[in-house]
Order: sequence, then structure tokens, then C-alpha cells
Amino acid sequence: MTEPDIYLRTILRRTKTVALVGISANPVRPSYFVARYLTLKGMRVIGVNPGLAGQSLFGETVYADLTSIPDEVDMVDIFRRSEAVGPIVDEALARWPQLQTVWMQIGVTNQAAADAAEARGVDVVQNRCPKIEYQRLFGELRMGGFNTGVISSKL
Repeated sequence: MTEPDIYLRTILRRTKTVALVGISANPVRPSYFVARYLTLKGMRVIGVNPGLAGQSLFGETVYADLTSIPDEVDMVDIFRRSEAVGPIVDEALARWPQLQTVWMQIGVTNQAAADAAEARGVDVVQNRCPKIEYQRLFGELRMGGFNTGVISSKL
């Protein structure tokens, strides 16, 4: 399903706290710069990565799994292979009965997990990146798909 822009805008506007599954401490990894970007946009990003558990990224403790996170989250953003999504979504739904969104990154889809989440009233986005969508929907991307940082009237 191609999500309408209003659906994506609503999700991005309401999201305050994100559990980012598969976060990396390596600044060249997509999960790192997506987490950094969302943090810069005012979202609280709590990382999930067993190899980094106990460390701090973007001012938050990284946890080994979703059940270890002591706080409520609005969205679970998944940077894992499609076949790993099912148990992650099950864990998220069990941990947060009021979860609002499950977001699967570019290249990540799992229809069974999406159906399970939607059956519980959770919004689901597959095969998209919240950083890219935020930039696209809130006027930060130029025609070439990148933010030049230059304001110009020239074409």
C-alpha cells in the first residue's frame, strides 16, 4: 500500500518518542543518522541493540530489547531484515498496548506483522524512512532529493 501523505504527516507530527530497533553507534550507518535526525527534530529516540546495551546514544540509554525500555514510546522504527520483523512487532505490541505506530525502514516489509499491528489499531508504514518522509513532507528536500542548505531563486 502506498501511504497517503496526510497519513505520514499525521504520524510524524504526533510522534514524540521512538524506539529504534537496530540502532548503530557508527555515524555512517543509516540507523545512526536517522536517529540523529529525528532527535534534531525534537523526538526522543531510544536505541535497541543488544551489542550496545547500556551505552548512551543521543542522550538516551540503549537497551538490548524492547521489553527492557522502561518508558512509553509512540513509534517503533525497525532497521532489521524483513524476516526478523514478526517477533519485534509481537514484542512491541505486548510491551506497549497503546503503541501508535510500527515503522519499517526502506527495504523492510512483513505483511503478517503489519496485519497483526493493524488489527490492534496500530498504524503501520513499510518500506519507507521517517527521515526521508519528514524531509519530503515538511519542505526540506529539493528536487534532487537532498537538502542543499542554499536558498536561491535560480533554477
